[in-house]
Amino acid sequence: MAMLTLAAVAFPGRIAAATIDHRLRAEAAAEAAMVADHCAGIDVPHAILSPDAPIVGASIQAAARHARYALLAGHARRIGAEALTTAHHVDDQAETFLMRAARGSGIAGLAGVRMRTAIDEVTVVRPLLDWRRAELRAIVRRQDVPFVDDPSNNDPAHDRTRFRRLLDANEWLGPAQLARSAAALAEADGDVRAIVDWLWASRATVGDAAVRIDMAGLPRELVRRLARRAIGAVIDAAGIASPKWSDSANIEPLLDALGAGKRSTQAGVVVSRQQDQWRFRPAPARRTG
Repeated sequence: MAMLTLAAVAFPGRIAAATIDHRLRAEAAAEAAMVADHCAGIDVPHAILSPDAPIVGASIQAAARHARYALLAGHARRIGAEALTTAHHVDDQAETFLMRAARGSGIAGLAGVRMRTAIDEVTVVRPLLDWRRAELRAIVRRQDVPFVDDPSNNDPAHDRTRFRRLLDANEWLGPAQLARSAAALAEADGDVRAIVDWLWASRATVGDAAVRIDMAGLPRELVRRLARRAIGAVIDAAGIASPKWSDSANIEPLLDALGAGKRSTQAGVVVSRQQDQWRFRPAPARRTG
């Protein structure tokens, strides 16, 4: 609601809003209607979006986030929006940083929420990553803008809630400082991505559902990223069904095996090595009977 208030003033007549009713709480429909009424009062087009199927999974929050972005990206394309904005702020970034550090994330994960990214071919920007939660709350209160505190944000069953409470209880864990660390890592990650793009163009040979890469002299982080990219390329080219594969998947056992001169398989892709040449291709079909 704070982002909506700021955007309506900064870009009058140029914004549209959308609210997601995940249908996880009975109160959500009324909350979405509240946003719709407010938007009508400030002449901002508004849509209420809901997933077609119930949200399920081991992590309801992760499943809801996936559904939310899919709905928002689809709506942005339909209305011809130049970008999709979300209201992530400093405190969100600090929580994300700690959560990922606790999971042992590398540079890309610790970089946290990006200022600018793309989801489902839609540009996503986060203009409030330098703002604190308290500052945004003050905006809506001073402007008498209605808002709701989502009760799931206080549910200790969620990892994020536990890290939020950790930050609240320990002032020495400064959210602004943690967010700055995430921003510095995001910059470093961007530089590494640019290097990987250059290496892919100069060292990778892509054929029909197969990739060969010269890994000579490369540090493990660059090998890791090139290997992930190659696995993803083979999965896409061969149409391999790998629902658990992502470009952040753990491939350390694969790297260890290849480093020892052995071949390894991950997500339906077999990787072999001849000296510095790594070859990625679809794993042969398993024999049955």
